[in-house]
Amino acid sequence: MDISIGEVVKRSGVSSSALHFYERKGLITSWRNQGNQRRYHRSVLRRVAVIKAAQQVGLTLEEISAALGSLPKHQAPSKKQWATLASSWHEMLEHRIHTLKALQQDLDGCIGCGCLSLDSCNLRNPQDENAKTHQGANFLTDVIE
Repeated sequence: MDISIGEVVKRSGVSSSALHFYERKGLITSWRNQGNQRRYHRSVLRRVAVIKAAQQVGLTLEEISAALGSLPKHQAPSKKQWATLASSWHEMLEHRIHTLKALQQDLDGCIGCGCLSLDSCNLRNPQDENAKTHQGANFLTDVIE
């Protein structure tokens, strides 16, 4: 069953410009009917919902695109396919939760300012050990082990 862009906007809560952007990025697909109107398969609603949820937890469009690439484009994925997609994000999200918790615990001592010579930065540079091997910007995006 195909639906119009207006219906996708109404049901998904995503603007038409966002839908066009998602299409350009290859996250969703559409086609044109005989009247040159954009049409979507009904399953696009589920894909848009996943895109929105993934963005809310901090996944990049590249990460989302890679995961959605394994799903069928013009039909609703099976329960097993969704479970596989969800499990592929599990470790990454666990890592991000761990990173945010570590930052939250040490926020009073370090705000990710990038200063690698601070002796007191327990989060990123304990005992200024990074001064021996690093220079420049902060390590806020690095893995916190």
